[in-house]
Amino acid sequence: MIRTLIAGLGNMGLSHALAHHEHPGSEIVGLVDRSGRDLPEPLAGYPRFRTFEEGLAEARPDLVCIATYSDSHADYACAAMEAGAHVFVEKPLATTVADAERVAETAARTGRKLVVGYILRHHPSWQRLIAEARGLGGPYVFRLNLNQQSDGPTWETHKQLMQTTSPIVDCGVHYVDVMCQITDSAPVRVHGMGLRLSDEIAPDMYNYGQFQVVFADGSVGWYEAGWGPMMSETAHFVKDIVSPNGAVSIVSLTDEGSDDVEGHTKVGALKIHRLSGDEIVDFPGEPGHQKLCDAEQAFMIRAIVEDIDLARHAQDAVQSLRICLAADESIRTGRAIDLTGDAE
Repeated sequence: MIRTLIAGLGNMGLSHALAHHEHPGSEIVGLVDRSGRDLPEPLAGYPRFRTFEEGLAEARPDLVCIATYSDSHADYACAAMEAGAHVFVEKPLATTVADAERVAETAARTGRKLVVGYILRHHPSWQRLIAEARGLGGPYVFRLNLNQQSDGPTWETHKQLMQTTSPIVDCGVHYVDVMCQITDSAPVRVHGMGLRLSDEIAPDMYNYGQFQVVFADGSVGWYEAGWGPMMSETAHFVKDIVSPNGAVSIVSLTDEGSDDVEGHTKVGALKIHRLSGDEIVDFPGEPGHQKLCDAEQAFMIRAIVEDIDLARHAQDAVQSLRICLAADESIRTGRAIDLTGDAE
């Protein structure tokens, strides 16, 4: 039985905690939560700690699941691995490339398993999209976005996230990871643009951003993300991958609003356009958000039990973060960022 500590009980942390509650190979030995909020009945009886340090020292876990705000991810992950625990950490892995590399190095040095919360990697529809795109052959044009018209509690959460992380980093790492899996090529150059559309966020933060990335194989990618009550719902979810031999696109969605987490991963159907004709692939009965979190944590436990080599997984997490942070740097400096050397 794997003794598991959950750190952070926001939307993702609660889902991961429920996944471990239901998993027969995991025993929750503590929940770290500073807020003292009411918990769902299945979680109400577990020990609770006010600080991460207290939970790590007293619960002595085999596995730590980190779902706190981004600026704590690297330090918590490294502390857990140094204490002998394996780590699942929500994306982004860190807020700087140096910190992300420090986490990956710590995993390699300590021999602990490190899994980053790239939920799309566990979604059968997205796995099919990636396989179909790779089958077409590159170079590729990636057109991906996720704009969220958020208000009320969701906007408050977004404003809290933007104290440390911009939308194109927080959301972008998911979709850049998809780009990297498909092209399997190194990024060369990133150019970003962004705009602060609200006085409710810090003067040095922006709640809308977009960037372009060029890969060594000639592939090019575009990603866009915006948060807030002013955002348009008209094109909140664009997923297109184009190659010389056709395209793969997500063509239907659920009716959830753009700020509903259930709608962020659902595909509905793929349209596969080949030069010989088109094919529609339906995905009835897609897994919802909780089922995907269950799958992530099941993979985490399997990686520990079966001693799965996760070195490439850590490298991919650092790479996708490097691209998104370069986009953030480009927005802030007004310069394209050359990932093979210095800023242009």
